[in-house]
Amino acid sequence: MAEHGEEKLLAVARHIAKTLGHNDSTADDILQIFSNFDGRFSRDKLSEKMGDGDPRSCAALEHSLKSLDRQISQYVAADQPIWADSADAGAFLDAVDALIATLREWNPMTGEKSVAACLDRAEDLLQQAMFRVEDEFRSLMERGGESFELSRPLGAGESAGKYLFDSEDEDDEGGMIGCGEDHQIPVAHPLSDFDILIDALPSVTINDLHDIAKRMVAAGFVKECSHVYSSCRREFLEESISRLGLQKLSIEEIHKMAWCDIEDQIERWTKAATVALRILFPSERRLCDRVFFGFSSAANLSFMEVCRGSTIQLLNFADAIAIGSRSPERLFKVLDVFETLRDLMPEFEALFSDPYCLILRNEAIAIWRRLGEAIRAIFMELENLIRRDPAKSEVPGGGLHPITRYVMNYLRAACRSRQTLEQVFNESMDDRASSSSLSVQMAWIMELLESNLEVKSRIYREPALSFVFMMNNAKYIFSKVRDSELGLLLGDDWIRKHSAKIRQYQVNYQRSSWNRVSAVLKADNTSLAQNLSLAAMREKLKSFERHFDETCRTQSAWFIFDEQLREELRISVTENLSQVYRSFLGRLQNVPEAGKHPEKLIKYTVEEIGARINGLFQGSGGGRK
Repeated sequence: MAEHGEEKLLAVARHIAKTLGHNDSTADDILQIFSNFDGRFSRDKLSEKMGDGDPRSCAALEHSLKSLDRQISQYVAADQPIWADSADAGAFLDAVDALIATLREWNPMTGEKSVAACLDRAEDLLQQAMFRVEDEFRSLMERGGESFELSRPLGAGESAGKYLFDSEDEDDEGGMIGCGEDHQIPVAHPLSDFDILIDALPSVTINDLHDIAKRMVAAGFVKECSHVYSSCRREFLEESISRLGLQKLSIEEIHKMAWCDIEDQIERWTKAATVALRILFPSERRLCDRVFFGFSSAANLSFMEVCRGSTIQLLNFADAIAIGSRSPERLFKVLDVFETLRDLMPEFEALFSDPYCLILRNEAIAIWRRLGEAIRAIFMELENLIRRDPAKSEVPGGGLHPITRYVMNYLRAACRSRQTLEQVFNESMDDRASSSSLSVQMAWIMELLESNLEVKSRIYREPALSFVFMMNNAKYIFSKVRDSELGLLLGDDWIRKHSAKIRQYQVNYQRSSWNRVSAVLKADNTSLAQNLSLAAMREKLKSFERHFDETCRTQSAWFIFDEQLREELRISVTENLSQVYRSFLGRLQNVPEAGKHPEKLIKYTVEEIGARINGLFQGSGGGRK
């Protein structure tokens, strides 16, 4: 053994002299230096056949390689899996370790022809060993997964992971289903805790995989090891996501789908993305770290290769939603996708932070921002919808316009996601703004809606009916804003101003309608007018009754939807008209020509006037005609 060691030492010295010596003179000088340094490096020994190489210099290498070849070849050629027997696996790995060590030890002497030839054979042997190791690695992953799935008992907290992908057609209640005690089938309870990890392989198998990975990395077969690992795990991961109901669809295919089908896919995507980012991907990350323990670069590369396809599938779906139609009715599902991606962003940051995965994390952030842009664009489309809504025909009875109902219910529903919307709109907010950008957006939509309603009110030929129309729609807007998230956004000042508008519409309605009726009975201030004859008084009374009947008949089909507003309006009209009518009747009774029974001249009592008015604003005639 000592003899072999001295031969190797001499071979190294010859190799150094041959490599550094640019000519014979320089090589001789180097040999002389070695000879002076150590007696074992005698000039005769070092210079002997230096140019042609010393057969003794690779004798030890030849001996080692023959031994390793016998050991490794028997395993490489074996028909049975090597890892079926732990003793065979250990012996095979020891032989591989020895081969890798031999290559490293002799690699500095590749300048020697005989050594280089031996090392070439060693490289071939190592490659054969790596091919077999790769097959064993794949076989271990496949067999380990199968045995783990079929035979491993469930631990506490593992039921959710094992039954995570049960068919949705099974019993929703969880527990046991089946016919009889001997044929009961376990069914998972609904998954409520995402803070779990799945051990997809047994610990023994993971340890064996780590042993193989360590040798493949040492032999320079990192990419091959990563490839076989990721191909096996990628198939499992894609199958897992498929069982969650998410189809593999291109962006073009998604855009061609009916919206109701897309809504269903969004529900499935939300569940799949949550399970993937909080259970499946972290489980794969842990498995990678265990198999490639000590080799972080290989672990990161393998994890990226395993998760890339599934991650891209999830992100492409979200991107399809982000760049799809801006139709307002899509807002709520787009918000669902935005919120899901936002809530999963910590997982993206934690899982995809290494250089290999950084592009996936950055793409997730970019798509999340595009979803925010899509939400803002949907609100712009809502604005356009309000602007484009035509004033074609009047709403019967001055009732609620469909655009009012649609917009207010839409905004009220949208404000249930107020915090999300504020986050979306604040990204585009001017730093100088004193209120949130969402508040500004909502106020602007309110202004557009009111302006649109003003235009629509002008198509009514009756001025009083146009004010009823505005009163109805303004009251509906007010009722939807008050005591809601929308009211908090618009603020107390907006609510006060809008309430004042409603009161002004009431005043304008009475001025354009009932004030003209009461004006017939009002007395002039002149002394001549105050001393009217009975005939003149009767003419005024008949004119009043004619205007009153005509107004009641016209407004019998008008409608005030809000019960409180309807009652307030009736009281106001009744009080104003009754006061004037009562005053007129008092003057009529004081006319001498009226006689003892002036009531015979009167068609309506004060109470009947009030009763007739109380029958109005219900969309049909009321009171005495």
